[in-house]
Amino acid sequence: MIRVCVCVSGGGTNLEAIFKAIEEKKITDAQIVRVISNNPGAFALERAKKRNVEAICVSPKDYAERADFNKALLDALKECKPDLIVLAGFLVNVPVEIIREFKNRIINIHPSLIPSFCGKGFYGIKVHEEALKRGVKVSGATVHFVDEGIDTGRIIEQKAVYVKEGDDAKSLQERIMEEAEWVILPKTIQRIAQGEVKIGEN
Repeated sequence: MIRVCVCVSGGGTNLEAIFKAIEEKKITDAQIVRVISNNPGAFALERAKKRNVEAICVSPKDYAERADFNKALLDALKECKPDLIVLAGFLVNVPVEIIREFKNRIINIHPSLIPSFCGKGFYGIKVHEEALKRGVKVSGATVHFVDEGIDTGRIIEQKAVYVKEGDDAKSLQERIMEEAEWVILPKTIQRIAQGEVKIGEN
């Protein structure tokens, strides 16, 4: 049974998908031991508390210097001794010291088929706005390891979703969440927990 810490900034729909996968026994070898948000108003914290999972906020607004926030976040992660850290809509540039401390033990869900529409500035609804602007016919989601770049870590899982005529950014975002993100993120956690994806190896 691996220990998982989930980091999230907003509503926590991907977190909810993980909780449901655990409850439905689609994830059998992992438990969420802590949820961390940088946003004190994040509904994700309430989702965690509802299930008696420790939920804490580490906000950069509470620290005068970014380095102090980075240290507090690192400390909050180390405290819960995670085997795996899941970034599930975490709108924070993870500092290099955290990536090095937990090398190949951090994964991220990104709402596009990397290498399309990823990197600096591509997050949340902006990803889908740019995809529609470009006129793509297929988009989707990607789960990847986190390295010191932005969305440059090794890809673990991807799932494609067709763009429909009449889609706007919101409708595309919702369909990608339902058909791709909520599927491949729990699947990846289970694969890692069962040793199918070797943490620390390519």
